[in-house]
Amino acid sequence: MEVILTHFNADFDALGSIIAAQKLYPEAFVVFPGSQERSLRDFLISSAFYLFNLKRIKEVELSAVKRLIVVDTRQRSRIGVFARLLEKEEVEVHIYDHHPPSPDDFRGKVEVIEPKGANTTIMTRLLRERGIRISKDEATIMLIGIYEDTGSFTFPSTTAEDLREAAFLIELGADLRAVNDIMAREMTPEQIKLLSQMLENTEKYYINGSEIIITSASSEEYLQDIAFLVHKLRGMESGDALFVILRMENRVLLIMRSKSPKVDVSKIAIEFGGGGHPTAASATIKNMTPQEVKERLLKLLPNIVEPPVLAKDIMISPLKTIPPDTTLKEAHEIMQKFALGVLPVAEKGKFLGLIGWEEVEKGVLHGLGERKVSEFMRREVPALTEETPLWEIYEKIISGNERLLPVIKEGKLIGGVTKSEILRAFEGFATGFKLKEEKGRKKNLKTLLEDRLPP
Repeated sequence: MEVILTHFNADFDALGSIIAAQKLYPEAFVVFPGSQERSLRDFLISSAFYLFNLKRIKEVELSAVKRLIVVDTRQRSRIGVFARLLEKEEVEVHIYDHHPPSPDDFRGKVEVIEPKGANTTIMTRLLRERGIRISKDEATIMLIGIYEDTGSFTFPSTTAEDLREAAFLIELGADLRAVNDIMAREMTPEQIKLLSQMLENTEKYYINGSEIIITSASSEEYLQDIAFLVHKLRGMESGDALFVILRMENRVLLIMRSKSPKVDVSKIAIEFGGGGHPTAASATIKNMTPQEVKERLLKLLPNIVEPPVLAKDIMISPLKTIPPDTTLKEAHEIMQKFALGVLPVAEKGKFLGLIGWEEVEKGVLHGLGERKVSEFMRREVPALTEETPLWEIYEKIISGNERLLPVIKEGKLIGGVTKSEILRAFEGFATGFKLKEEKGRKKNLKTLLEDRLPP
């Protein structure tokens, strides 16, 4: 017997991967090792069961399984009773996964493991390369999987291949209206109450220069579709990383999202026995209270969050400078020769001011080429130290429309930072850089949620 399975709390990326795996292994049965997210369960009940050669766990005799095809995970702890088969020599294991490695990983005879935004992306490519036909209904479900796991192509884990394979599915007739209907699902009253708790309990910490948001909530019953709520909360809160601690029934869930390459949440997940991506991870924790989870999290974060980028890390040094008695004509020639838009003026290492291309060129055109740059330079320029953090440099350059800011040490000019260095430093960041917190935003959203709660 061949069995296709995925992880607990299966989502649409898992479902899309299963659809594709069933086309690669047409004789295999599909088995869900545990619960599915609520939206997926409802979708299966209403419209997708006909696509599967489905068996329940109790209908599968483990001793009869000869090949195990695992999609969207390779962690022992996420496949339930089927983990017992991993050590059996007579069972051939095939793995298709897009998650980063973790200590809980198992190996397979066939391994297709690639860092894509969605596992369905990998599966779609395999079907396309092998010329295997995909129906419109199958293409629609697979497209939903890619949309969900890439956050509609907004998560930083999204790759160009995710977009290419999504386009391929659309070409095959995937129904974008159906995708939108699934992605725009409404919250239940229970979910609204839980989200309101999260907003009420939000706390902000600044760790190694990164803004960390930690919140907690509890529910006496297990609620499905928690990832959907965290996605909603992530859109409401700024910050570099979000950590949600949820107590439900006899367990604590830790769900993590990161917008910054400096906060790899998969490392935190591993510490709690979970796993995931650098930008999205989770862990199910037993024998710890939410407060204990929070305390341990706060101890771990300083060692996980990378230190901030400082002026000394990105500055240009040494800088091309000119003395104050340089003529405008001489400055014009230097700027043309080195393709410079601005020049620092310094004497004996002391920074005196800046002069830009516009001032120099205008002076030369008006016959003032023999005048000294000291007469035209701008003396009031915001200065940086070696330890000035990136966010502060950004604010000073953007708010003052500066081309270059000098870096001063013990009264001497030791370097400078331009807009180009700022842009290079931001490469790899998930979102635009946050300048100021929007005051009152959380309060307004919380009020809105309370208005929607049933009486």
